[in-house]
Amino acid sequence: MTDANSNSEELTLTLSRTINAPVEKVFDAWLNPETLAKFMIPGSGMCEPDVSTDAVEGGCFRILMSASDKELPHTGVYQKISPHSQIVFTWQSAQSIDGSTVTLNFQPNASGTLIELQQVKFYSEEARAAHNGGWQAILLHLDQLLGAA
Repeated sequence: MTDANSNSEELTLTLSRTINAPVEKVFDAWLNPETLAKFMIPGSGMCEPDVSTDAVEGGCFRILMSASDKELPHTGVYQKISPHSQIVFTWQSAQSIDGSTVTLNFQPNASGTLIELQQVKFYSEEARAAHNGGWQAILLHLDQLLGAA
């Protein structure tokens, strides 16, 4: 599922996926740097990123992705951490604009955990489309990692 607005300052991306794992495990995966590195791989040919997290409200994270010979730094600040239900963080990368945030909502269901991801504010429709593909791949990797465990 993808949702869109037209003004680039207000472009929004919304995705959802059911992860075949308990909500506690899915939630914790987003805050643990070792686990986060295993699924935060948005494109083919990319290796595990270098990840560091200070997983408290007001704490920072850094994700250094690599594609070929290019380094792609992503940073942010955890704005809200509500155990097993919601994580909100700022998202700073070459493809995002000031004020871009990502909200993750977690809800247990019969198949595991429904995760809804929403990111707001992109430079352009193209940047949003690139993030759509990246987040879809990341959620797929998360399901493969946790669903197989």
